[in-house]
Amino acid sequence: MTELSTFATWREIHAQPAIWRAWGESLDVSGIRAWIASLDVAEVWFCGAGSSAFIGDILAAGLEGFPGPRLRAVATTDLVARPHAHLRGAPKLIVSFGRSGNSAESLGTLAALDSLAHDWPRLNITCNAASALAGDSKAKVILLPNATHDVGFAMTSSFSTMLLTALALFDTGCPPKAILGRLVTLSTELETLLPSFHAAALTMPHPARAVFVGSGPLAFAARESALKVMELSAGQIPALWDSSLGFRHGPKSFVQPGTAIWVFPSSAAHTRVYDDDLTAELRQQFPQSVVTAVPVPQPFGDLWSVPLYVALAQVLAVVWSDALGLAVDDPFAGQGTLSRVVSGVKLHPVVPV
Repeated sequence: MTELSTFATWREIHAQPAIWRAWGESLDVSGIRAWIASLDVAEVWFCGAGSSAFIGDILAAGLEGFPGPRLRAVATTDLVARPHAHLRGAPKLIVSFGRSGNSAESLGTLAALDSLAHDWPRLNITCNAASALAGDSKAKVILLPNATHDVGFAMTSSFSTMLLTALALFDTGCPPKAILGRLVTLSTELETLLPSFHAAALTMPHPARAVFVGSGPLAFAARESALKVMELSAGQIPALWDSSLGFRHGPKSFVQPGTAIWVFPSSAAHTRVYDDDLTAELRQQFPQSVVTAVPVPQPFGDLWSVPLYVALAQVLAVVWSDALGLAVDDPFAGQGTLSRVVSGVKLHPVVPV
């Protein structure tokens, strides 16, 4: 087995606590919240592709029912393909997430906004100072620390720090002065968890298949977790995600002997009983599978704990990728099928109608 610290992805996973602490000290939460409030929009759209899109799903699920503008997750892959269906009506605040900030869909979204919704406000959150998102003169830009611009193929610190940045801005139930304390607490929790995650990965041979399930925002944490396993195993470990209640409605057919299953339990008592019921059912029905209810601290509820749950999958995926003999930082090296920044997308002009 390779010394894991030689992989940029491994170092980026373990850099997350220090990144969150330092970023919390510099992020102008009060000022940006005031700017958002001044827009007086009825809707906020969280936009991105891949893991960046999942950030929007997590936020919209976790902040559902909060006072303020309606929050929606609108993937840029959908927006670019059908711009006329989306970019209509009253202005919405478009919040764009992008590690590279230069993906075809990020570029296509900016072009579609220029053509069809040039007066809609924009907030770009990116990790790359040299990107189209960072250089968008029509947007308010939040540039994350350079350390979040992951060198590895898989998004790790970029995903978690963009998510926590958006949480700091849009979770209005948390006062601005409390944000730094939350980030410090989460950093400390992750520092404690990472060694145990590593130990768990070493005691479990890479499975034939993997499943991650949860409820509410933790269902979309499960989605990001499944993606990490598939990406870093170059598809050699098929992975599925679903909600705890949704999993029985067909997706459970994915489970075979040797499938490893992780349940992300909710901190909400009513929701947790459904997670626990599924865990018990899966252990009874699939005795040849390891079913784990992940014991992650949730000092601020499900939504803020998402980066802690996802860190488990990040660690598992690196250990298994290395065990499979893959190049962890570029699992698809030589295949020409997937790349760190998606390529091969031809953008077509958006014509107003």
